[in-house]
Amino acid sequence: MYYTDKKLQFPVRVEKPNAVFARALQQAIGGVEGEIRVALQYFFQAWGARGPVKYRDMLLNTATEELAHIEMLATAVALNLENAPLSMQEEMSADPIGGGVLNGMNFRHILSTGLAALPENANGVPFCASHVYASGNLAADMMANVTAESSGRVLAVRLYNMTDDPGMKEMLSFLIARDTMHQQQWLAAVEDMGGLQASLPIPNSFPQKEEQEDFSYAFVNCLIDGVEPPEGRWSTGKSIDGKGEFATVDAQPLGVEPTLAPPRPEGGAQVEQMLQDRTLGEA
Repeated sequence: MYYTDKKLQFPVRVEKPNAVFARALQQAIGGVEGEIRVALQYFFQAWGARGPVKYRDMLLNTATEELAHIEMLATAVALNLENAPLSMQEEMSADPIGGGVLNGMNFRHILSTGLAALPENANGVPFCASHVYASGNLAADMMANVTAESSGRVLAVRLYNMTDDPGMKEMLSFLIARDTMHQQQWLAAVEDMGGLQASLPIPNSFPQKEEQEDFSYAFVNCLIDGVEPPEGRWSTGKSIDGKGEFATVDAQPLGVEPTLAPPRPEGGAQVEQMLQDRTLGEA
């Protein structure tokens, strides 16, 4: 069950409504870095979580909080649209150059919602769940969550720097703070499960002796003609999981050029494709 007391998690106020900034805020709602994405990601991770119930409960709590962030941002969009024009004629008469509409306002804020938010990004593309990651592996999910919160915090900082409205800056500074906490939270969960070293490689349940161990800690250099490979923490020294030593190896083909069978006659290919020899005209 999910409940609401109808109150916002943090105050949302707009002193200078800006229809173009309302469009920018849509990215924080329905963009790949946005709150719909993380809410669904944490919910599906929680609903499929197996093992200690504390991780499921933590995910559910944070997923529910993200719904509150969607509500805040949707309210911010609506407030930024308070003075938006409802027709081209209305705006043109007030501003000869077309004002908000011609300078980047989202037409769907007028045409589809009557000055309200949408479940889409700043370009009007509806939210797509293809960036919702829920693998069933808690460590993998926590790492994905750190990435999600990091990209979300980058977006919130950019929005913060985009506006000079004090109320919007105040709201965004709150969301930035929550992103800070959530990054720490997911990393703390990895530590709670034994730490990064113990968690790697993910999944840590697969016996490493069954993988091609010569390649487990090798940085493959694909630069040719004597170009020096990039050197860093990833190329020498102890691996992050402490189970191997990093090394750099030059890329080299260990297999042969792949050869596929000709197309099946009933497969709808061209006659020329059905030649046994792959060199056209030399069957």
